[in-house]
This record gives sequence, C-alpha cells and structure tokens, in this order.
Amino acid sequence: MNTQYFVSAMSVGGIVALSIILVLILAIIITLIILVPMKLWFQALVSSAHVTMGKLVGMKMRKVDVNMIVSNYITARKAGVKITIDELETHAMAGGRIDKVVLALVAAHSANMDLTIAQAKAIDLAGRDVYEAVKTSIVPEIIETDKISAVAKDGIELLVKAKVTIMSNMDKQIYGASKETILARVGEGIVTTVGSTDNHKMILESPELISSTLLEKGLGNKTAYEIVSIDIADIDVGRNIDAQLQILKAEADKKIAQAKAEERKSMALAAEQEMKAKVQEMQALVTRAQAEVPKALAEALKNGKVSINDYYDMQNIQADTDMRNSISEKNKDSISATKPSRPPRV
Repeated sequence: MNTQYFVSAMSVGGIVALSIILVLILAIIITLIILVPMKLWFQALVSSAHVTMGKLVGMKMRKVDVNMIVSNYITARKAGVKITIDELETHAMAGGRIDKVVLALVAAHSANMDLTIAQAKAIDLAGRDVYEAVKTSIVPEIIETDKISAVAKDGIELLVKAKVTIMSNMDKQIYGASKETILARVGEGIVTTVGSTDNHKMILESPELISSTLLEKGLGNKTAYEIVSIDIADIDVGRNIDAQLQILKAEADKKIAQAKAEERKSMALAAEQEMKAKVQEMQALVTRAQAEVPKALAEALKNGKVSINDYYDMQNIQADTDMRNSISEKNKDSISATKPSRPPRV
C-alpha cells in the first residue's frame, strides 16, 4: 500500500511540475510576442539585415521608433552601406532624422562620394538637410534672386533678376552660411556693379558685366556651397530716379521760396502798419502845432511884434500858395486823363 501511495504522489507531483513548466513557457511566449516585434524581426532576417531579439526588446523598452530604425537599417544594408543598428538608434535618440541620414548615405554610396556616417550625422544634427546637400553636390541647383533695384550713375533704375547655380560643399555644411547668404551677397553685388556704371545702357548692352564682376568677388566664401555660375535672367528699366530727385528738390525749393516770400510780405505789412502809425502820430503833432499858430500870432499882434500889414501880407502869401497848389493838382489830373494807356503785354 505504501508503494501505491508513493507512485500516485509522484504522478501528481510530475503533473504539477509539468503544468508549471508549460505555464512558464506560455508566459515567455506571450512576453516575447508582446515585447518583440516579430514581424520586424522576420523582415530584417529575410533582408540580410539581421537584428537580434534582444536589440529589438531593448529599443522598444527605450521607447524609440523601432519600425523606423529597422526599416532604415534594412534600406542601408540592402544598398551596401555599412552601418550598425546601434548607430541608427543613437542618432535617433540624439534627435536626428535617421531617414535623411540613410538616404544621404545611400545617394553618396551610389555616386561614389566619400561621405562618412559620422559626417552625415553631424550635418543632420547641425540642422541641415543632409540628403538635399548630397543631391546638390551631385547635381547643381539653381536658385533665383528677386528683382533687385539698382541705379546707375545717370540716375536710371534697373530691375535685375539673376540665377545662381550652386553645388554643395560637404566639408563646409556644418559651419558654412546658407543659400540666403549667397542670394544676399549676389543682390549686394548687383547694386554695387550697376551703381558704378556711368550709363545704364552699358548694362543693357552687356549683362555679362554683372556676372563676371560677381564671380570675381568670390561670393561663395565661407558658405556651404560653391558658386558654379551667375546668369542674368532678366533686366527691366525702371524709374528715372535722378529726374524724380530733381522734381522733389524743385518742389522743396519752391516751398522754401514761398515761405520766405510770405515772411517778407508779413514783414512789409508790419512795416507799413508801423509807418501808418508814425504818420498818424506826426499828423497829430502838426495839428497840435497848427493850433498853436493862432495863439502865437495873437500874442505877437498884442505885443506889437507883428504889425497888421505883416499879418495881411502873410495871409496873401498863404492864399497865393493855396491857389498855386490847386492849379498844380488840376494840371496833373488833366495830364493823366489825356495820356494814352499802354497796350497789354502779350
């Protein structure tokens, strides 16, 4: 009986142990299904870009975009670019755009360019589009300026539009200036070149004067690009700036002259009023003096200093003077009435 009990106990213990093992295996399988993206693992395996399950689990636990990293890793390996999954993950965790980096490396590898992974990652982290830089270094890019207003020495405005052909300089992509700097330098060079020309017709006849002058200035220095050529796309004749300035100056001089004339007129009116006041004052003094004459004459007659004959003689002289003045005024009026008027000036 003891033997039968032992056998039955062993059977129960084996069943329990087997059940525990099966549960653990099932838990491991479920955990792997949850943690490991099996589809990506299998896709990488059949694409000759094998990634271990541990790597996939680690990336998922670090909360990086596993799908993007694995898909770009497969693209790089299929294109023959030697890069590791760790390098892509590190760049993604640093905030880089691994899709741009991988595309740039693939394009550079296809064009036999010497672009290292570290250089591509550094350019991307600097904020530049590394894939665009690689494309521009293979096929030149054409950028256009807006219409630049420039004035020649003869005062004529020219509206110039230029096309600039550039190629990327991969060694200066991190610290070099951008396309906007090149466009600004070209615009400045156009203004300077046209402004130093005596006649605007010289530019219209030979637009290549601008191109050759700008190329000699080395406008691509300290930029991320090399200037291949500068071509003048369009030139339009604008305003006559010199004539407009002269018109504005004439208007300003006219206003200044009018203001000065008004000032002189006001001063003349003030002087006229002042003189009228002085005339009134002198007339008052004359009237006052004339009022004293009868008194003085009466006093002289009373004291015997003037005789009655002298008084009559003085009255006769005054009457004769008044008569002469009256005749003179009448003669002036008759002369002015008979004098022919001048014909109006044409």
